[in-house]
Amino acid sequence: MRRLPGVILGALLLCAAACAETLSPADGTNPSRGTTNPAPQETPPSRTMLPFNESADARSDIQAALSRATAENKDVLLEFGANWCADCRVLAAAMADAPLAERIAARYVVVKIDVGNWDRNLDVVKAWGNPIAKGIPSIVVADPDGSVLYTTKAGELAKARRMGAPALEAFFATIPERSL
Repeated sequence: MRRLPGVILGALLLCAAACAETLSPADGTNPSRGTTNPAPQETPPSRTMLPFNESADARSDIQAALSRATAENKDVLLEFGANWCADCRVLAAAMADAPLAERIAARYVVVKIDVGNWDRNLDVVKAWGNPIAKGIPSIVVADPDGSVLYTTKAGELAKARRMGAPALEAFFATIPERSL
């Protein structure tokens, strides 16, 4: 019975040694085997950057977008979300990739508005009709004069992760265009 703790300790040491041999340091080398693991694939910068600037001045960004939309004869797309929100990050990535990126760029001046943990820019959210009431991400489309043309009211984009790029493209295709 006295030998049992020694046997258990010996087994643990053997397991630890075996595990340590299969692990390799951060530089990708395995000194005990003289091998090198392939370097991990780098994620493109556009994928690693967070989509919402938490220190942005949403009101001034919207005013600048309205001015730019007037000059470019486009509408303004307000995208409400937060960096912690996986669906918001999926929507932002889809909006940055072809073919949705081309559709968005052709029609809209985009403003990303960070709502934090439901505690940031709530005055802006309220001013645009509380599109986040049923979840984020949410959007508002306004003409260059600031008149609302379209808004999500029922959490239409709150499941962006499950929608996938084709469904997101189809969603944006359904937003009516302003008659010029």
